[in-house]
Amino acid sequence: MVAAMQLHAYQIAMRTRFRGITTREGLLVHGSAGWGEFSPFLDYDGDEIRPWAQAAVEAAETGLPAPLRDRIPVNVTVPAVDAEAAWKIASSSHCRTAKVKVAEPGQTLSDDLDRVEAVRDALGSDGRVRIDANGGWDVPSALDNLRQLGRFGLEYAEQPCRTVEELAELRRTLAHHHIDVLIAADESIRRSGDPERVKELDAADIAVLKVQPLGGVRRCLELAERLGLPVVVSSALETSIGIRMGLALAASLPELPYACGLNTVALLTGDVVAQPLVALDGTLPVDGITMDVDALAAVAAPANRADFWAARWEAAQ
Repeated sequence: MVAAMQLHAYQIAMRTRFRGITTREGLLVHGSAGWGEFSPFLDYDGDEIRPWAQAAVEAAETGLPAPLRDRIPVNVTVPAVDAEAAWKIASSSHCRTAKVKVAEPGQTLSDDLDRVEAVRDALGSDGRVRIDANGGWDVPSALDNLRQLGRFGLEYAEQPCRTVEELAELRRTLAHHHIDVLIAADESIRRSGDPERVKELDAADIAVLKVQPLGGVRRCLELAERLGLPVVVSSALETSIGIRMGLALAASLPELPYACGLNTVALLTGDVVAQPLVALDGTLPVDGITMDVDALAAVAAPANRADFWAARWEAAQ
């Protein structure tokens, strides 16, 4: 079944560096049920890339579940840019929720404070601002930084510390110091090897789920039920094909209390569908994407990268 699917390698430049990435690469996979995406980051290897392939096969061959809702609220993602650029990104996004990157290597807390303040100013007092540290702080640093960043009214802090144990300790410490910031777990779920440890240690208030790293929409739905936490569906910096997989998860969850982190096609300089999934009103449609053959050709990866991705695909089976 997998061998019969068509593979199309892509390579798309980012508009700005995000988590150290300047170019996004991957495979688009076409099967009997439609299109899927396989784009594990280059620091994923071995068994870690297999769920990404399983997610692509689910979308391309099994098909995606029937939705419970037809539009999904999304946040704008603000990279680790200066305050002026952050204000422009947030104010022009038409989103009422923003996720702001903090704890960028080489930057300081002062940079983070300026960036978050600018985004708060752009969205106004009724907008929602969340931050993502990608595990960049230890517990004492997270406590101090969240105390200072918290004055801007944070919806939550995503993965402030690297390990599940640190997240659990941070939640207890925040409560002890009466600092009211919710904690969301991302890497501690998708890269821990034991995502349910977040629940066992009471390490998070919110679960961030990403379809590709967790093996597909249906596996994410099962995991969400076991975790018993509110879910934010987020992207892995995919094309609109991968984003459609995330939208299918968001549309299938029984409840969706938070805006989802699925508006990241805006971070890419190109895409592969006729109408890229970029929010114009703070939401994205669940259905209605059409592959654009010319757009796909325009972002086709060079031969050496296509061979690289074909080899990764084979290794993931």
